[in-house]
Amino acid sequence: MKNITSPLSNETIKSLRAGEVVSLSGVVYTARDAAHKRLVEAIDQGRPLPVDLRDQILYYVGPTPPRPGQVIGSAGPTTAYRMDAHTPQLLSLGLKGMISKGNRSEVVIEAMKKYGAVYFAATGGAAALLAGSIVESSVVAYEDLGTEAIHRLVFKDFPVVVAIDCYGGNQYLNGPAEYLRSQR
Repeated sequence: MKNITSPLSNETIKSLRAGEVVSLSGVVYTARDAAHKRLVEAIDQGRPLPVDLRDQILYYVGPTPPRPGQVIGSAGPTTAYRMDAHTPQLLSLGLKGMISKGNRSEVVIEAMKKYGAVYFAATGGAAALLAGSIVESSVVAYEDLGTEAIHRLVFKDFPVVVAIDCYGGNQYLNGPAEYLRSQR
C-alpha cells in the first residue's frame, strides 16, 4: 500500500499506476452534481470559485449529518459519470484528483492525461467505514445545497484504489482482463 498526502504534487500523480492500493491523508473537498453545476457556472460567468482547486482532490460524496460525537455521518462515494460533463473544465483549472466509484468517459480520461490527474475508486457500500477515516469536516461553500454543499474534509488513511492513472491506465478495463487471463 502506498501512503500519499493531498494536495497532490505532479511527482506523486506520475508515480501512481492503475490498480495500486493507496492510503490517502490530507485535505479533500466534496462536490456532487449540484456543486459541479455551480462551479462551472461560476467559471463560465468569470466569477471566482469558492475554493481553489489547484492540486486538490474532489470526493464525489454527499455525506449524511453526523451523529452526536461524530465528525461526519456516512460518507460513501456516488457514481462518477454524473460529473463527467463538468470534469474536463475543472481539470483545466488544476484539479488533480477525484474519488468516486464507476468508470469515467473517454473525454474525462483524455483530460486527465492532458492535465495530469488521477481518479481514485472508493468502495461503494462501505460509507460508515469510510467515514471513520475522516477526521475533520466543515462546509465551505453552497451551504444551501445541504448534503451536496462543498465540504472541506481532512482524511487520515482513507483507503482508495487508483482506478485510472494519468497515463490512461484503467483498472476498470485491466482488472477484468487480468482475471480472465488468470482463469486460463
